[in-house]
Amino acid sequence: MARPKRNLLATAQETSSPPASLDDNHAIARVRKAEGKNLYLVELPQRTDPLLVELPARFRSQIWIKRGGYVLVDTAAFLDRENKLDGEIVNVIREEKEWRKQSYWPLEFVKKSTYADDSEDEASTVGRMPPSDDSDADNQG
Repeated sequence: MARPKRNLLATAQETSSPPASLDDNHAIARVRKAEGKNLYLVELPQRTDPLLVELPARFRSQIWIKRGGYVLVDTAAFLDRENKLDGEIVNVIREEKEWRKQSYWPLEFVKKSTYADDSEDEASTVGRMPPSDDSDADNQG
């Protein structure tokens, strides 16, 4: 039997708005890779080695996480257990624009431009005619 739609709507509403402040053991992380079985490899801004985190049951099959997306991770969730998990996903960041406005958003996770930067030293050829071949006319005459 399918889950009631109210559970889906409650989960979506919960993940739409950022909290006013983060707890000490919570951190924003970028998803690097889906490891399978609701496990994800994420990277924190201040650490070089990735963390293996688990997606809790309330998010499974309701909210999808894409590679390069952001999640809120509780790093103290599995400290008392002896396993390979480093934390648990507390929230999936869907409205990234709203989260970026918060003071706790890491500076390391800057918004990347979708277009390649044009270098300033090259002249733009937009709206101009192609160069004429005056040198060819001089050589024939």
